Amino acid sequence: MAGTVEVPRTGGPGTDLDRPWRVIVLNDNHNTFDHVARALARHIPGITLERGHQIANVIHTRGQATVFVGHRELAELYWEQLKGEGLTMAPLEQG
Repeated sequence: MAGTVEVPRTGGPGTDLDRPWRVIVLNDNHNTFDHVARALARHIPGITLERGHQIANVIHTRGQATVFVGHRELAELYWEQLKGEGLTMAPLEQG
């Protein structure tokens, strides 16, 4: 007779809630480097216009870039703001 094998839990309920969320901008054919850089500098703390241009280049060459990793509420806010600027956004990821 086959029985059920129980695997021990490695974390308690809600353990995944503390994992950070990632905001990812995708490459597209309608946003300019300058617009992407300005949007990032405007909405993501710590990103300067110069850094925004560097990230825009990563988005262009690799197809995407993670622009923020942190708490869910902030990730949702930044995702909405960048989407509102017309940037092409990947769905929020927890990781």
